[in-house]
Amino acid sequence: MMFPPKKSSHHAEQFINRELSLLQFQRRVLAQAADKTVPLLERLRFLCIVSSNLDEFFEIRVSGIREQIRLGSTSSGTDGIPPTELLTLVSAEVHKILAEQYSLLNDDILPALENEGVVFLRRGLWDDAQSAWIHDFFRREAIPVLTPIGLDPAHPFPRVFNKSLNFAVELEGRDAFGRVSNTAIVQAPRTLPRIIRLPDRPGQPPYTFVFLSSVLHTHVDELFDGMHVQGCYQFRVTRNSDLFFDEEEVKDLRAVLKGELQQRHFGDAVRLEVADNCSAEMADFLLQHFKLGRADLYATPGIVNLVRMMQVPDWVDRPELKYPPFRPGLPKPLEHQRDIFSVIRKQDILLHHPFQSFTPVIDLLRAGADDPQVVAIKMTVYRTGTDSVLMEHLVRAAQKGKEVTVVLELMARFDEEANITWANRLEEAGAHVVYGVFGYKVHAKLLMFVRREPEGLRRYVHLGTGNYHPRTTRFYTDFGLLTANEEIGEDVAEVFKQITGLGRASCLTHLWQAPFTLQPNVVAAIKNETEIARAGRRARIVAKVNALLEPETIEALYEASQAGVNIDLIVRGPCALRPGVPGLSENIRVRSLVGRFLEHHRIMCFRADGENRVYLSSADWMQRNFFRRIEIAFPVLDPRLKRRVIKEGLRGYLTDTQAWDMQPDGHYRHKNSRRIPPRSAQNMLLAELATGG
Repeated sequence: MMFPPKKSSHHAEQFINRELSLLQFQRRVLAQAADKTVPLLERLRFLCIVSSNLDEFFEIRVSGIREQIRLGSTSSGTDGIPPTELLTLVSAEVHKILAEQYSLLNDDILPALENEGVVFLRRGLWDDAQSAWIHDFFRREAIPVLTPIGLDPAHPFPRVFNKSLNFAVELEGRDAFGRVSNTAIVQAPRTLPRIIRLPDRPGQPPYTFVFLSSVLHTHVDELFDGMHVQGCYQFRVTRNSDLFFDEEEVKDLRAVLKGELQQRHFGDAVRLEVADNCSAEMADFLLQHFKLGRADLYATPGIVNLVRMMQVPDWVDRPELKYPPFRPGLPKPLEHQRDIFSVIRKQDILLHHPFQSFTPVIDLLRAGADDPQVVAIKMTVYRTGTDSVLMEHLVRAAQKGKEVTVVLELMARFDEEANITWANRLEEAGAHVVYGVFGYKVHAKLLMFVRREPEGLRRYVHLGTGNYHPRTTRFYTDFGLLTANEEIGEDVAEVFKQITGLGRASCLTHLWQAPFTLQPNVVAAIKNETEIARAGRRARIVAKVNALLEPETIEALYEASQAGVNIDLIVRGPCALRPGVPGLSENIRVRSLVGRFLEHHRIMCFRADGENRVYLSSADWMQRNFFRRIEIAFPVLDPRLKRRVIKEGLRGYLTDTQAWDMQPDGHYRHKNSRRIPPRSAQNMLLAELATGG
C-alpha cells in the first residue's frame, strides 16, 4: 500500500520546477570551477562534476520527461509546466550551461594548468618525438582492440553503449571488395585509456597528456586502407538508465535485476553529444539513427565527456594545486578507548563526517564481529561500494555463527550490481539477506548490535544521515549517532522487524518513520510552530536538506511564514519553494552551499517554545522519501550533543559568506561580498574538529 501525499491546494506559480531548480544547482557547482580562490586542480574537478551530474540528469530526469511525452501525457507537476514545454526549457538551459562550462575550460582552466606545467597537447602541437611515440602507442595498444565497422546492408549500425566514446567516420572510395560505403563507426573500447600521459622528457612540461580522441583522429586513416577519410567526429550517446519491470510479475527481485542490468546500457537515447567540428550531414544522420531531434544535439567545443578528466588531479603530484590534506578527528570519549561498547553504554556519541572519522563505526562493527557477547547484528545497506571493509566484517561475523541480518537495497541506483555481489557473499557466509519491502526503497541508515551482558540483553545502535560507504564519508558531510538508549534501541528493533517480517506498523517512541509517520510529523512540527507564532510567542524553524519538493510540506511552511514563524532553510539542491514572496513566504530564507565537501546531512530544528527539538534524518523533503521509501528521522536527546548539532550543522551554515541566497524566481545570488569578512562553515569545522594532514 502506497501512502500518497495530499493534493496541493496552491497555485502553480507558487512552485518552482524540480528539473529547472536542479539545473540551477549545476550552475552553483560550475561557479566553484570559476572561483579563482579554489585550488586549480580542484577547479578542474568541479568542472568534471558538472558533466557527471548532467549525465545522471539526462539518464534519469530527462528520460522521465521524454517517457511522459512518449505516453502522450500532458499533465504537469505542482509547477504547472507540461512535459513538452519543460523539455524545451531544459534543453535551452543545458546548452547555456555547456557553453559556459567549455568557455571556462578552454579560456581559463586549461591555460592556467599549462602555466603550471600540466599540459593537454593538441594534435597540431606534437613535435616529431611525441608524434612518433603516439603513433607507436596507436599501433601497439589501439589497433589490436579496435573494430572499425563500415555501414552497409551486411553491417548495420552497431549497438552503442550508454556514454561510450565513439567516432563517426566519413569515407570516400572503394574497399578491397569493391564496396562503396561513405560511413563507418569506430567504437573506443573501454580498455583503452581516455587520457594518455606522455613519457617524461627534458624540456617537456612535467605533466603532458594527450586525449585518446586526438590519437584516433590522427591515425584513423590506418583503419581504412586505400580509402580517403573526409572527416572523423567524436560522438557520445546518453541513454535512459532507469530499470523497468512489472512489479506484479516479479517472483525473484535479484534475478530480475540481473537481467535488467544487462539492458541498462542500451536504453532509449536521450542525448547526443558531438564535437563542434562535426559536419551537419553527419549530425543529422546520427540524430536520425538514435531517434532524436535537434534540441537533443549538444555540440561541444572540445572533447565530449569531460568526466574523463576527473582523475587528472589524482595523477598530478602538485599539493599546492589541491585542497590541503587533513586528518579526521575523534570525539574525546573515543580517543583512547579500548572497549567501544563500554564508551557507548556511558554516553551517546555524535560523529560529524568528514571532519570526524568514520573509523569508530568500522571499529564498532569489527568489535561486534569478534566479541563473543554479541549475539546478533542487523544492518541496512543502501550504498557501500565494491570493496567495503564493513561488509567484510559482516561476512566474518556470520562465519563466526552470529545472527547477522542485512537489509540490502538492491534498487540503489547505479549500485545494483555491487549490492547483488554482496548479497551473494553474505548468504554464502550464512547471513540472512532481505531486500526490504517490495515497492519501497530502504534508505534508512541503521546498524544494531544485540549484546549479552550481566543485566541481560542490551542493544547498541548507530543511526546516520549518510551511507555506510567509507569512501564517501571522506567527502560527504553527515552526522552519525552511537547510542545504547533503550527506547531508541527498541524503536530500531521494531523497524527491522517491520522490514524483515510481516505485520502492522507499531507506534515508535522516538523515531519518525517513512512511509508512516515521518511526513505527518514534519508537517505537525511546522504547524506547531505556526500555532506558537499565532499565540504571539517566538517561533523558529531551521532545516537542512538536499532537496525540498514535497507540496504539503511547502504549503505548511508558507502557512507558517504567514503566521510569523522565522524560517531558515539550507537546501543544497532542488527547491520548489519560493522564498521571500510578499504575503506568501516573506519570512522564509533559502540558501545553498557548495564547497569542498558535498553537503549531505539532513537536520531539523524546531524551537518548540525553547525546547529546541532536533532531529537528524536520512530523508530529504521529497515525495519519494516521504511516501515511497523506508526512511528514519531520529532525535538528538543529549542536550550537549543537541547544542553541537545546532552549532556545527546549522548556525555555521547560516553565517557562511560563500553561500548562495535563493531568489523568489528560483535563481540564486552569491552572498560573497568584499565588505563581509570571509566565513566558511566547512573550513571552520575542519579547524575545530580535524587536524592537519
